[in-house]
This record gives sequence, C-alpha cells and structure tokens, in this order.
Amino acid sequence: MKHLKYIFLSFMICSTLSCKKNFLTVQPQGELSESQLTTQDGVEGLLVGAYGLLNGNVSGTWGNYGAAPSQWLFGEVASDNAHKGSSNGDQPNMNAIERHAPTSTNDNLSNLWDRCFEGIQRCNNTLKILASLQSGGGGTKFDDARAKEIQGEAKVLRAHYYFFLVRVFKVVPYVTEATNGAIVPNDKDIYPNIIEDLQAAVANLNTTKPKGQKARMDKYAAQAYLGKVLLYQKKYAEAYAQFNAIITAKPSLVNLPYTDNFDITKEDGPEAIVAVQNSVGTDGTGGDNGNVGDMLNFPSGTAPINCCGFFQPTIDLANSFKVDAAGLPLLDGSYRNNPYTSDLGLTVDQKNAYKVNTALALDPRIESTLGRRGVPYRDWGIMPGDAWIRDASNGGPFLPIKNTIEVAQFTSGLAPGSPNVTGLNINLIRLADIYLMAAECAVETGDLGTAMTLVNAVRQRAAKITPQTINGAPAAAYKVGLYTSFPSTDYARTAVRFERRLELALEGHRFFDLVRWGIAKTTLESYFTFEGGYFDYLKGISLKPRDEYWPLPQDQIDRSQGKLVQSPGY
Repeated sequence: MKHLKYIFLSFMICSTLSCKKNFLTVQPQGELSESQLTTQDGVEGLLVGAYGLLNGNVSGTWGNYGAAPSQWLFGEVASDNAHKGSSNGDQPNMNAIERHAPTSTNDNLSNLWDRCFEGIQRCNNTLKILASLQSGGGGTKFDDARAKEIQGEAKVLRAHYYFFLVRVFKVVPYVTEATNGAIVPNDKDIYPNIIEDLQAAVANLNTTKPKGQKARMDKYAAQAYLGKVLLYQKKYAEAYAQFNAIITAKPSLVNLPYTDNFDITKEDGPEAIVAVQNSVGTDGTGGDNGNVGDMLNFPSGTAPINCCGFFQPTIDLANSFKVDAAGLPLLDGSYRNNPYTSDLGLTVDQKNAYKVNTALALDPRIESTLGRRGVPYRDWGIMPGDAWIRDASNGGPFLPIKNTIEVAQFTSGLAPGSPNVTGLNINLIRLADIYLMAAECAVETGDLGTAMTLVNAVRQRAAKITPQTINGAPAAAYKVGLYTSFPSTDYARTAVRFERRLELALEGHRFFDLVRWGIAKTTLESYFTFEGGYFDYLKGISLKPRDEYWPLPQDQIDRSQGKLVQSPGY
C-alpha cells in the first residue's frame, strides 16, 4: 500500500518535474497495485496496517509524541494534571501546549494530524479493496461473516482516528473510501459520521475475538467507543445503554486489581476494553511497535531506566489524592490547603533531613500514579528526589509511574539506543472508565442512586490496593471511604468528575473531560493561579474560548487550495 503522508493528494508533481505522459500509469517499484491487493490476504494485510497506526508511529520516525495514543501531551499536559517537565529548553513547542499558546506551525499538532489521517487512509483503503473483492473484482470473496467483521473493525479504527482529531482540532474534514482523492472542506460537524461508523461496527462485530488476536476490535470495543462519543454529544440515555451492556457482560470491577492496568505481565485482562498493543524485542522492528510516544516520559539522572524527565505530575494533582477522615475526596477544593510539595523548595540541609509525612491521609492510588520522594517507586528502589528529576524547578518534585515498567521486567536492548521504549500496552478505554462514564450518564438523567453505586464500585476496588510501605510501615495514612449519599445533582456531578480524575489521572482524559464539561476555563485558570505560585511560567495565564481546541497545522491549510478553514479563533 502506498505510504501517504498527507491526506490531500495532488498529481501536480509534474509542475516541478519533467514528466512523461505515462508517468502516472507506471507502477512504482516496491509497491503493490490495487489489483494485487484485491485478495483475501491483501485485505487482511491492509486491515493489519490500519491497526498499525494506533501507536501513533510510522516505522523509522520515532518521536511522534503528539500522536501518542496515551495523549499525554494534549490530554494531560494541557490540563491541571501534568507539566511538560524536563528542562525548559527541551521540546519548547510542548511548552506552548502547556501554556495554551500554540501556533499553527507547532510540530506536535502536525504530528497528530499526519498520523491520524494516515490511519484513516489505511482504513479507507481496507474498506475500498474489500468492497471491490466482494463485488467480484478479484480473487475468492470472504464469507459474509468475515466481510462484516472486517468492515466493523475498519470502521471502529476510522472512528478512533477521527475522534482523536475532532477533540483536538474541532473542525476536521471527513474523508472516506468514496472520496477518491478529492479535497474535502472542514465545514461540517463530523460527529454524526463517527457515530454512524460505530453503530455499523456494533451491528457487525462479535463479542468474542479470534483466538490469539487480542488486539482486534470487538463488539465491546465498538460499544465503548460509541458510548463515549454519544457522551461527548450529551446523549446520556443512549450512551448509558452502551456502557451498561458492557458492565453487565464483564466481571465486576471490584474484583479486578487496579494495579494490573499498569503491569506489562497482566495486559489484555478483563478490564482492557480498547487497548493499543505495543511490543518490543522479538518483533524485529527495533522498537517501532513499542510505546514510542511515551519514550520521553521516564525519570532522569540515576534512575535504573531513564531518559528525559518529561511528563511530571503537578502539585495540584498530588494534593487531589488527599482524603478526609471518612476517606472521601476533598470535593470543596480544600485539598490545596497546606499543600503537600514533597521536597520542592527546601534547602540542601532540609533535603538531607527529609522524611516522608506518613501521617498524611491519602487515597492509595497516588502511589500507582506518581512517584514522590522517600517512597518506593515500583521495584526501582526509594525515589530519591532530585537525583531522578531533570529539573525540579521547571517540572516539580513528582514523577509519572503508569507508563513505566518494573526493572525486573526490563531486558537491556529491547529497543536499540532507547531502552525506555517498552511493550507496555496503552488502555484507551478500560472498565473503570466505562463505570465512571456510566455514572456520569446516570447523574445527568437523574438516577443519582445508580451513579453512587457505580462510583462506589470504583472506590471499593481502590480500597483493596495493598498499601505502599517504607521499612514495613505504611507510607501514608491510606483510606478509601464509600459515599453514603449523593444529596443533590451538583454534589453527584462533582463526585463523579473528581473520581474520574483520581482513577484515570495521567491516562490522557483530563483536558478533554474539562472541555466537554464546559469548565475548562474556570478550572484551569484556578489551577494556573495555584500552580503558578510554584512555577513562574504558569502565572497569569487566562483562557479564551478558542483554547478548548488547537489550531490546524498551517501546512495542511496551505495545501488545501482554500478548502480548509482554521479552528475558530485562531
């Protein structure tokens, strides 16, 4: 299949090259023609290629951070959960994302656009060649069941890529297998198209995957994505129906260990609804199929597995894990009172004498979310503070954990030249996410009892986490309490939203949640005021309506012959 970097294809190459009349009819060497692909093997290969862009990486082009499926940059660094981290001068275009001051030439934006549209093109090619094969245009046709499955898988994948695009850019052209290279304007809401693809996928896919094919999209994946997109459209009753079907069919979340979600040896368990499959070491790619998008996001300095020190959790996020005497979150915002800052700002002598405040009342999920000084970090040893942080004055005193792996699970040379590329999968949608989205739907439809039950299930599971210890004693006063009532819609809404932050922190959801809830401006300006007390580069930031989205890449607008318009306000 031809590698297409851009969605706007032009045959104007001859304007700069001296071309013979038959230039466009010559089959390029090393590429397969459409007729060669119109076979069962050809279609299956095209579909595998469509899956291949889920990790945001094209072979040999490491560094696709903006296209990372974890969405750590646009979903978390753009929110109140994470700093870009590292040093100020490394990847300066990411600083612009954190401060909500990007230009249309920011490479992270182009990166997401290019990779997602490459994935869409692969989906479209799959659907086009499948239709040709089934209509008698090639070899032996698929049986109807497999043909429907391929359609369903390709349409879930296409919906995924478009969903990633529309959340970031808002105004996106919708290109299908029927577009045939035409330049498409971005003047329509494409959410109905995404929903249509997902509805077709739900109808066509089975609840079971082929043996040994854990990566395949199935009916549950299609339902999860359909429910999520409907939720974004505030179609709460319709979304709840999709979520509830999954909750009913899956094992109880309460009995599924929370930490399994971040353990490379326990991937693809019952909580993984939609997961990006990463692999390194034995697949012969030198790491291209690994978690390339998160390769910067490892501790720095003397850490056993280290790189670049990016993606540092905020002080605000760390403090959100505080709990009251009943073990409940501090929903009124008082978690910022007397803030816990680890060893940030201490003198050398104070740091040498630093001891963890083990009396601090915390939700135990903090220890699987962020690393803090004096507390064991996976099996790497005690987190020593500055020795594992590239520049605490720029990114703060905390480190990410969910994207890392155990030292005992690491084999040197898995990805030549970059040992921080791992095979850890990325959960795009996991079961706890489904519970909390269902709880949100229940709140908005007036069923506060169901909402509380779902939130309490997530919290009941969290209460089972084995406490982190220092020399055999708990590293904090861990406690997770259950809600006994949701006395009002406003209270329930706040509780559900706060729970999403605690449960799903640093998993790529936060900024997009704030936008769809309509509270991005108020939440982030309050955060900038608080966090700006520690980091000058965050002081005084205010958000405009346009800052809920990002500008389209300027090169795409330039290529569109006037068809593409810039995101509103840019």
